[in-house]
Amino acid sequence: MKQNQLAAKTAGILFILAAVSAIAGLILYDPILNGPDYLIEGAAHANQVVGGALMELVLVASAVGTSITMFPYLKKYNETLALGHVCFRLLEAVIITIGIISVLSLLSLSREFIASGAADPASFQALGLLLKAVHEWTFMLGPNFMLGINTMMYSYIFYKSGLIPKFIPILGMTGAVLIFIAALLEMFGVIPQISIWGVILALPVAANEMILAVWLILRGFNVSALHYNRQRELPV
Repeated sequence: MKQNQLAAKTAGILFILAAVSAIAGLILYDPILNGPDYLIEGAAHANQVVGGALMELVLVASAVGTSITMFPYLKKYNETLALGHVCFRLLEAVIITIGIISVLSLLSLSREFIASGAADPASFQALGLLLKAVHEWTFMLGPNFMLGINTMMYSYIFYKSGLIPKFIPILGMTGAVLIFIAALLEMFGVIPQISIWGVILALPVAANEMILAVWLILRGFNVSALHYNRQRELPV
C-alpha cells in the first residue's frame, strides 16, 4: 500500500513540475522568440535562453516520468491504452525536444549574427524565421496535439477503473477534446497559436492536470479499486 501511495505522489509531483517548467521555459525564451530584434536580444540574453531550454528539458523528463509512473496501475485495467499512453507521451517528448534544439540553434545563429557585425542580415533573418517556425510547429504538435491524445488515454482508463473520483477523468476527457480542437484550429490557421481562444480551450486540460496532481499527492489511488482488480479482470 505504501508503494502505491508513493507512486501516486510521485506522479502528482511530476505533473506539477511539468506544468511549472513549461511556463518557466516560455517566459525565459521571450527575448529570442518574441520581438523584431530577436537576433540581437537572443545573444544578449544567452544565459536566460539556455535556462529556458533547461526548463523544457525538465518538462520532457517530467512528462515521460508521469507516464512511466502510472503505467503499472493503468495497465491493470487496459494494457493496450496504457502502453499507448507511454508511447505517445514519448512521442510528445521527442517533439518538444526538437523544439528545444531549434531554439538553441537560433541562439547560435544570434551569436554568429553579432560576431559577424550584423553582416548580411537578410540571410540571418531567413534562417532565424525558419528556426522560429520549427519551434512554433513543435509547440503546436507536442503540448497541444499529442497532449490531447495522451490525456484522453489515461483519463479514459481512470474513468473505467475508479482509481480516482470520476469527476477528474471526466474533466480530463473534456479537456483532451478541447485542446485537440485548439491544435487543429491553430494548424489550419483559424485561430493564432497564442490567442484568447487558445487559452480558453487549454484551460480545462490544465485544470485537470493540476486537480489530478493535487488529488494524487493528497489522497493517492483508490485502494479498493486496486484490490478489486486483483480479484477479477474489469471489462473496458
